Amino acid sequence: MQGKIAFEEHMAIEETLGGSRHFAGESGRWDEFTRELLDVGERRIEAMERCGVDFALLSLNAPAVQGILDTDEAIAVARKANDKIAEAAAKFPHRYAGLAALPMQDPDAASAELTRCVNDLGFKGAMVNGFTQKGEPDSAIYYDIPEYRSFWATVSELDVPFYLHPRMQIPAQAGNYEGHGWLMAAPWGFAVETSIHALRLCGSGLFDDYPNLRIAVGHLGENIPFALWRLDARMRFSPRGYRGKRPLGEYFVEHFHITTSGFFNDPAFKCTVEVMGTDRMYFSADYPFERMEDAARWYDATPTIADSDRLKIGRTNAIRLFGLDLE
Repeated sequence: MQGKIAFEEHMAIEETLGGSRHFAGESGRWDEFTRELLDVGERRIEAMERCGVDFALLSLNAPAVQGILDTDEAIAVARKANDKIAEAAAKFPHRYAGLAALPMQDPDAASAELTRCVNDLGFKGAMVNGFTQKGEPDSAIYYDIPEYRSFWATVSELDVPFYLHPRMQIPAQAGNYEGHGWLMAAPWGFAVETSIHALRLCGSGLFDDYPNLRIAVGHLGENIPFALWRLDARMRFSPRGYRGKRPLGEYFVEHFHITTSGFFNDPAFKCTVEVMGTDRMYFSADYPFERMEDAARWYDATPTIADSDRLKIGRTNAIRLFGLDLE
């Protein structure tokens, strides 16, 4: 399919590049990752053209700003990264737009940077890499807590999507992975971390306070769609601390939007579509951590999508979600 739109497509600046080194593992691909993350020009656009990807929303790599302990440094790095994305979008306006990196160490600073990015730079939303560390390496701040309600008020007022992207758990809170470090990152730990954070948002009353919030998650929903029936079934018996006014599943289906990033599998896709519906599903690749060619080859050929839905999930849903001015 030609004309696809993707929006879990990462870039880096020198200050954040090292945070992605572990993704290369022992594959010997670090030099290639470096070139691909730093490039927001012709090399990336050529890959998009080969794969039928017409437009991409660029976002900063992980954990990037969320792993910076000093708040002032986090603010400066976020601003620098966003300016870099804005430069790319200005140079290639028919190929790129931006999702803002945010210094979540300070909710007010995050609100100010998101406002600058949307109102001054034309960004279409934000991508934040999971929980934030602040001050101490062992800290992990999640955004369902009351201190972040002012930030969510800004997101609601700007009416832009917020992409919740994975990151690895910090060692101090990862005892259950001891001796099995392979579990901590993309194979399993990413989905665990992101799904817990997403469910915390659902259970915090956030969507009662701000009913227009739209949250995107990748990897076919980080295992939540598969488990959603059981979550609601068991919540009837153990709702301790749950602050939502409605069943959790209703919040997830109404407020979350799911991409195919990094999860190119027919049975999993079919399950996710059956739970979420085609209006809340989107194509994405997760470049460069996944091969854009693999994402496009699977998506273009999978028999689980009707032709009419392939265009919707691959393109028109994203135009609607982000308010893109594309033909």
